[in-house]
Amino acid sequence: MPPISKVTRKAFLEDPQGKKFADVLNDPEQPFDAVLDFFNNTDRQRRMEESEIHHDRSPLAGVVRELESQPAIDQFLSEVHVRRSTRLRQAIGVLVRMIMEQRGWKKTGKKGSLGVRASASLKTAAHNSGGLAFWFIRAERYERAAGMPFRSVRVRRQELDAASKVRSSEGKRARKPRRDQVK
Repeated sequence: MPPISKVTRKAFLEDPQGKKFADVLNDPEQPFDAVLDFFNNTDRQRRMEESEIHHDRSPLAGVVRELESQPAIDQFLSEVHVRRSTRLRQAIGVLVRMIMEQRGWKKTGKKGSLGVRASASLKTAAHNSGGLAFWFIRAERYERAAGMPFRSVRVRRQELDAASKVRSSEGKRARKPRRDQVK
């Protein structure tokens, strides 16, 4: 397992994408320091990787419930500040990317679902009505730059289908139809 990938405010602002979120870092009401503290943790980073490797889900899916349970983060996202809470969620996505890239992963260009958005209301912050997360809808998927240790179910199914076509074209006898299949 790679060592912890520590991201500081300075490193975040030096990132080409991270520097576009200076407003989030400079807003004293935004809990970005709490977000940094949360993600600069060996166990959470391990769970982010395990989420992709063993559960075929985005890295954020491995820690999102714990992230959302952090009082400062939950309180900020529950307030009706549409633009500011959106920016914080986006900044969290950038932070996840930085950590995953430091740990030898690359983006796939695909997103994984984290929740189903509830009907919009002017009285409450945008949240989900179902799924894994309450505040996040989707998150970026990643793959190891050196290749994944396991094949996906989709790939394994394609291999199985290809192998069964080869077997059937080699002249193997087809099974007799069952009685209930005979007309």
